[in-house]
Amino acid sequence: MIVIDGITYDVAIVSLAAAADMLDKYAERTVDGVLHRELIGVYDNYEIKFASSAHDPQAYSDLWFKLTEPVPWHTVVFPTILGERTIEGYFANTKHEAFLQKDGVTYWKSLSTSFVSKEKRP
Repeated sequence: MIVIDGITYDVAIVSLAAAADMLDKYAERTVDGVLHRELIGVYDNYEIKFASSAHDPQAYSDLWFKLTEPVPWHTVVFPTILGERTIEGYFANTKHEAFLQKDGVTYWKSLSTSFVSKEKRP
């Protein structure tokens, strides 16, 4: 399950990969071979994969539309090593694929998305 903008979506997370991306204002090597760098900060970004829609098509549909909602920012609760952390950011590269149509319902699988943090880690 995942909590986005205060709403819990009952769709299982099958994979959650975290990346600590270090972003630079600049990083360049001078003629003498020395690398000069000014670090802006560390940003916690995530790759998330969800279970198929077979368990609960309505919850899956609600999650799909939340992940693809045309808003600049979302607030998401992520698990950490020692509990949870609430992070503001946006979803990118959200995709899934249909695998079955039955009784007028299309079932989906392979829902995945990237989450990009708005601010650096405190």
